[in-house]
This record gives sequence, C-alpha cells and structure tokens, in this order.
Amino acid sequence: MLSKVITSLTPTYEKLKDRKVFLWLTLISVLLRLPFFFRDYIDRDESTFILMAQSWIDGHLPYTQLWDLKPPLVYLFFALIIYIFGKSFIAIRLVGALAVAIIAFFTYRIGKEVKSTLVGFWAAIGCVYLLSLFGSLQGVMSEHLSMLFFMPALYILIKYDQKKWFFIAGISLGISLMMKLNLAYAVLGIALFFMFRGYRNKNLLQGLFNMIILGSGIVLIIVLTALPYALDGVFSVWIDSVILAPLAYAKILQSSIFKVLPLCVVLLAAAVVSWKKKWLNFREPAITLLVIVSAGVVLSFLKSGKVNGHYLMQLYPILLVLIGIALTNAIVFKSKYYPIILVLAFLIPVESYKEYYAIIKNKVTHGTYFNGEGISVPNYILTNGLNSNEVLFFEYHIGYWLLDASPPTKAATHPSNICRADLFPYFDNPRKTSMAELVFLMDSIRPKTVITRKDKSVFEKEYVAEDAYVRAYLSDHYSLEGIVGRAEIFTRLEGQ
Repeated sequence: MLSKVITSLTPTYEKLKDRKVFLWLTLISVLLRLPFFFRDYIDRDESTFILMAQSWIDGHLPYTQLWDLKPPLVYLFFALIIYIFGKSFIAIRLVGALAVAIIAFFTYRIGKEVKSTLVGFWAAIGCVYLLSLFGSLQGVMSEHLSMLFFMPALYILIKYDQKKWFFIAGISLGISLMMKLNLAYAVLGIALFFMFRGYRNKNLLQGLFNMIILGSGIVLIIVLTALPYALDGVFSVWIDSVILAPLAYAKILQSSIFKVLPLCVVLLAAAVVSWKKKWLNFREPAITLLVIVSAGVVLSFLKSGKVNGHYLMQLYPILLVLIGIALTNAIVFKSKYYPIILVLAFLIPVESYKEYYAIIKNKVTHGTYFNGEGISVPNYILTNGLNSNEVLFFEYHIGYWLLDASPPTKAATHPSNICRADLFPYFDNPRKTSMAELVFLMDSIRPKTVITRKDKSVFEKEYVAEDAYVRAYLSDHYSLEGIVGRAEIFTRLEGQ
C-alpha cells in the first residue's frame, strides 16, 4: 500500500509537462500559504506597502502623501490588486502565492534547461518551501516581487540569444530593479558576463550591442517610473525617494561584513568542492552565469553587512538549481530515497499546520477565520464609537487601511521610520529629529486614539528616550480605553 502511494506521488520526469508542473507548484504554494491569508499582517513591511498602494489609488503618487523606502513598482503591484479586488487580504495573499509558484516555475525551467527535468522539478519544489516558510515569508514581500520578474529574465538570457529576447529580459530586469534595488549587483554581473562572452568568442562588438539592447529595456522601465513625477513637476521627489534615500539608508544600515562572512565561507567552500569534484562545470556558460548572479546577490549582502530570511529569498532559487546540479553529479538518485523526501515534504511545513489550527480555533471562538490585532483593533474602535479618523498606530498600522484613515505624517507611514531621522531630508520633513517628530505627532496633531503593543517598547530598544517620551505622554494625556489581544488602545483625555 505504502509503495503504491509513493509511486503515485513520484513524478515520471520524462513525461512531465510544463503546465502540470506549474499547477502542482501553484497547489503546493497555496496549501502552504492558505492559513496565512486570514492574518492581519505577517510582516510590517507588507502593511506599509498596502498603505502606500491605497494612497496611490486615492490619487497620490508614492512619496507625495505617504512615504516609505521601497521603489515605486512594489506599491503599483499592491495598488493593482486593491483596485481590482478591493480591500481584500485574501486577494493580496492569493496573488502572493501565485507569485511564488511563478518564481518556482521559472526555477524549474532553468534547472531543466541547464541540466535536467529532475533538477528543475526538485529545485522548484524547494523554492516554494523556502519562499513560503521559516520566519515571516508568508506575506507578500518586495523580495518575492523582485524575483517574480528576475527569474523569467534569467531564464530568457539562458535560453535565447536573439536581440528581441535581450530587450524583453531587460524590461523584466528593470521591473525587478524597481522593486528591489540591491539586485543591481546581480544585473551588473549579468552585463559583465555577456560582455566577456562576446570577447571570448571574438565578437566583442556583438556582446556590447546585446548589452545596449538589454540596458535599453532596463532604462525604459526606470524612465517610465520617473515619468509621472516629471509630468507633475515633482521629479526631485522621485530622485530623493527612489535613488538618494536608499543609498543613504544603505550607509545607515551598514554593519560589519563579518555578519555575512559565514554565509560567504559556506558558499565559497561549496563552490570549491563542487569544482574539485567536477560536480559543477564552471566552463559551461549557463552555470557560470548562475554563479555570477549568486555572487552579485551575496555582494549586496556584504555591502549592507546584513543578511536575513527576506534577503535570502533572492538567493534561494538560483542556489537550489546549482545544488540540484551538483547533487545529481555527485550521487545517483534511487527510488529508496523518495520515501525520505516525501516524509520531509510533509513534516517541514510545521508553521502552516500551526496556523491552520489557529484559524480553525479563531473561527470556533470568534466566528471568523480572520485574526490579529490589526483586524480586531479597528473593529473595536468602530464598535465602541472611538475616533477612527484622528488615530495614530505605533503598532498594527494595517489598521489605518481598515479604518479608511491615513497616517498623520509621512514619517508615521511605517512606525519605525519615525526614528530614522537620517531619512527625513529625503521627504522634506520639516522636523529634523525623531524627538521633534514625536512632539509634533503627540502635542500638535494630538490624535484622539493611539494604539501601542502591550508589554513592548514602542520603538526598537536603542531608542530609549523616544520610548520614554511616548509612554510618559500617554500616561499624562491619555486614558487606557481597552486592551484587545496584545494591543493597547488609548483615548485622549478631555481638555488635553
């Protein structure tokens, strides 16, 4: 019986059709991510993307009413979903699951093109898992969106050599850059690869011409994102927010490269062993390109001195293909391995199983699958007749969206930006310090309703003075109206 089950779940690789693979990847992605469709937020960045997108739908270009650090096409992606489906968490998360499936599908196509269907298939399965589990990856992040366009471009560059495909790949790379700028290192690596290939083939002029075509596609997208600002006479807003602010933030964020070195050492050691053992043929152009792109992504980690689960999403798809190629050259896959693989495949998604349990429990207890303070706090505010327009969320700021409200200042769009005073000049904030911004928020705007998180600092631990100011001000001028889950809801005292 067990052997029949295993056989039925084991694909016949030579008979695999692309359409069937895509459907399987979509099904796995949806099943892994489905219970998170009902969460208020998985990562605060996703909430900020939604607020920026809603502002765009309401007629305000990104960075003009609200402000955040990401390139504009991230917000366009969310704006299109909201415009079509309305304020729907399910629609956003479902499109996110589809995006993961598409990334995995092009991982499959690259693996199949470079080595075999076997490599492509299992690299794609691994891709769905690694882009959906372990941390806060179940939301829709800018890394997901950037790879949604980067991987098709990479496949095109491996598969085709005609000029029109270089232009199409350039457009796709341009979109990915306007979703995540750190991919510029990988794009530069791609350009150098094709230039060197042209030189090596004694056709440098052709290599240069192909890169001009590729570059024109990239530039076209960048120009198109800047065009609305130029037409509105606020081109400087685009320059400050899309180019200068990320560069400044990279310097602020930069920490020791030693935090990234362990990853570099592991990858370098794996590359050396694979070369020595001839598991990877570095003379093969496609493998060389994959290695160069991986190196470009890792270089962006080194430049920031930081690596986390979000950043690694830009490395996983390519790395999985390379690992698959190395493994198929190192060992012979036998049918006895499949039970182990299948057991692991069912055991690994512990986070998904826990979330399935949580939403069922929430349905039984509260009558709805939707859960989280970002949903329950707005419901409490509306049910109890609290002021829902003059509101300030220091936590659970997706609540603005559900209340049809907006953050009171640009700096408050993402609560953590309040303490990033080094970025204030890039959105013309008249306040020069974080404390001045807080004083303006609390003592000039004077929101009627304020939300914080219980038993947690308002800001990161290093912002002691800012946290103390907010807590003291709330104590003197506000009363605790209620506690919903982990959220504290304060209302301003009469006459204050």
